[in-house]
Amino acid sequence: MAEYDVLVIGAGPGGYVCAIRAAQLGLRTAIVDRQWLGGVCLNVGCIPSKALLKNAEVAHTLRERGPEFGFEVEGLKLNYATAVARSRQVADRLVKGVGFLMKKNKVDVHMGEARVTGRGLVSVTKEDGSTEAHRAKNIVVATGASAAMIPNVKADGERVLTYLEAILQDRLPKSVVIIGAGPIGLEFATIWNSYGVEVTLVEMLPRIAPLEDEDVSRELTKAFDKRGIKILTGTKVEGIEAQKTKVNVKVSGGEGEQTLGADQALVAIGFTPNSRDLGLEEMGVTIDSRGNIGVDERLATSAEGVWAIGDVTGKLMLAHVASAMGIVCAENISGVETITLDYPMMPRAIYSQPQVASFGWTEAQAKERGHEVKVGKFPFQANGKALGLGDYAGWIKLVTEARYGEILGAHLIGPEVTELLPELTLSQMMELTPAEIARNVHAHPTLGEVLMEAAHVVEGHAIHI
Repeated sequence: MAEYDVLVIGAGPGGYVCAIRAAQLGLRTAIVDRQWLGGVCLNVGCIPSKALLKNAEVAHTLRERGPEFGFEVEGLKLNYATAVARSRQVADRLVKGVGFLMKKNKVDVHMGEARVTGRGLVSVTKEDGSTEAHRAKNIVVATGASAAMIPNVKADGERVLTYLEAILQDRLPKSVVIIGAGPIGLEFATIWNSYGVEVTLVEMLPRIAPLEDEDVSRELTKAFDKRGIKILTGTKVEGIEAQKTKVNVKVSGGEGEQTLGADQALVAIGFTPNSRDLGLEEMGVTIDSRGNIGVDERLATSAEGVWAIGDVTGKLMLAHVASAMGIVCAENISGVETITLDYPMMPRAIYSQPQVASFGWTEAQAKERGHEVKVGKFPFQANGKALGLGDYAGWIKLVTEARYGEILGAHLIGPEVTELLPELTLSQMMELTPAEIARNVHAHPTLGEVLMEAAHVVEGHAIHI
């Protein structure tokens, strides 16, 4: 029986980062995963999807905007299978990198199904059915989450898909109904629409990107309408019938009941934590009705020596949040100085076209919390770099506290806004104000100038609008 200071169950962005940090702190560390290093994100999630989105961007430019950029392409052929193959190469390269990092940091890797069998005891069942036992002073649960499904509906990989089947299939449907207009639904809508697929988005809530600022949702709706994506909001899915050659999605909403026929349906309604059947309940770990493992600010569970990080806690199901939790968890286990994570202020990103990025409170949420709000908004249409790129839809919106200038949130929609967010989240963390952002000289011409310009707006001395 191998003995460890830390044993991490789950090798996704939370788990493997936690293992690396624990090893750096001098703790003997192991990691267990039933399928792959890098988890969903690196293998079948955020990384390969970004490769597909790049291909989609090029495809959209060639198909829809060639004359604008001076391209005359006769007989254009787009090979989607090649795009998928490239996305797999990108994912595989990063997965190999995680394996290298495990070796570099002397983290033992055990592939198999893990189960907690007693205090400090973990049994791992390998693919061949054999088992091995390990003892650890600290067990970190980082098992992630699985795609949620509509009741009485099953993904068959042919007509009804989850993100997993969608990201791996190397053929394009002629038409698709996407159920759920959150990040996954919006990104696949962008990819498929760019290749000429007929896309219908169905969202039960009143607007797409329902967790974002209302202004963002309106701007994104305009952009999707322009691209020819059909949007049905305030619409509930009543049932899905998979047939041999098509799928029928029965919906009800403002337009009454109707049946949407398509080649495929993608169910993208959220995720369910992978917290069951791990032996955690027997250890006294608190798990709520949704499957979320309860943790304190240190990431410790209700059972001594058991910790949890990432999607399985339900705090904020994003890869970078899981990684941040992994580092803080390892530092708390080791007893070194660390921080407490502020989840509402964590960055959020949607890689649709246009991109969406945000953190903190929306304007409405800030007002609900009693803040006197001051907003600065600046459009990309007034930004020279965006005009040069031919990609100038959208804007940045800073939400601040009027009296002291505290940054309460930011909401961006437009070109590469996911790359602009770190300046703002760093400013909020370090308690900088819009006045200081406005004084920070930004290179010209860059997209980042919109941050400076929006800060000038907040301060009451707008320069370029």
